[in-house]
Amino acid sequence: MKRIHAYLLIVALLIFSSQSVNVAQNGNGNGKGKVSASTTPVKINLPVKEGAVRFVIIGDTGTGSKKQHELADILLKARQAFPYDFVLLLGDNLYGGESPADYKSKFEDVYRPILDQKVKFYATLGNHDEPAQRFYQFFNMDGKEYYRFTKGNIAFYSLNSNYLDQKQLKWLEDELAKDTSEWKIAFHHHPPYSSGGKHGSDAALRKVVEPIFVKYGVNADFAGHDHFYERIKPQKGIYYFVSGAGGKLRSGDVKDNSPLTDKAFDRDMSFMLAEVVDNQLYFQVISRTGETVDAGVLANQRKKN
Repeated sequence: MKRIHAYLLIVALLIFSSQSVNVAQNGNGNGKGKVSASTTPVKINLPVKEGAVRFVIIGDTGTGSKKQHELADILLKARQAFPYDFVLLLGDNLYGGESPADYKSKFEDVYRPILDQKVKFYATLGNHDEPAQRFYQFFNMDGKEYYRFTKGNIAFYSLNSNYLDQKQLKWLEDELAKDTSEWKIAFHHHPPYSSGGKHGSDAALRKVVEPIFVKYGVNADFAGHDHFYERIKPQKGIYYFVSGAGGKLRSGDVKDNSPLTDKAFDRDMSFMLAEVVDNQLYFQVISRTGETVDAGVLANQRKKN
């Protein structure tokens, strides 16, 4: 990270931003791009219940490419039937330059119709991101590299997996220790578990965060970094997901017959929809061509009957 360069961008960013597990159903997206994203209907398989918390999980978005725009079109269509309120951005929010023009072309121009509907994006930092992103208005990080927020009965913990030092770990443990939320969800860039051939599991990260997750009852963990979708078999009672195909794709990168994989999709870009209804977390994964490639419902494994 080039921190000196990053801090020089702060003023420009502030000025710029002020302007402007039980599987219910599986699909097999062909990932061939034969169906136009702009004309494909999006079928929602989620409850859409009143009072539920509805959100999106998407990572590694920041390219500004045509395919990223196509996936964003599907994301916008999905909101017509599934009115989600916010989006979790899993890092690598901007690839390459990070000038005000980059923020516009790689984020605002892509998601403008969604932003115009008052949907909030909550970001975490990836290895390609400058720390100054935490000051960008539309990433809602409030100047913090790691932070917590709540929605309904859920507490969300955004971690900076680039620099997971003792200060951050103490903050995480202190916050979790006093957290009485029914659901506790962590999101960050590097995956503790992954079947990716390029990157794969971040064992060092897992070694320090998983004991804390287990001790304080974290329910689910979402990460990007590997450019595909993967649902990991529950590990030590925790649900882990990789959703890093929001702007890039590493086709064929999921290892065959990985003992970690419950379901994976690496043939096209994708995002996740999630809905928490009382003691259940419903999810649906949708590709760039509008196909459902995974769906299911997870019970709150920490809830005592």
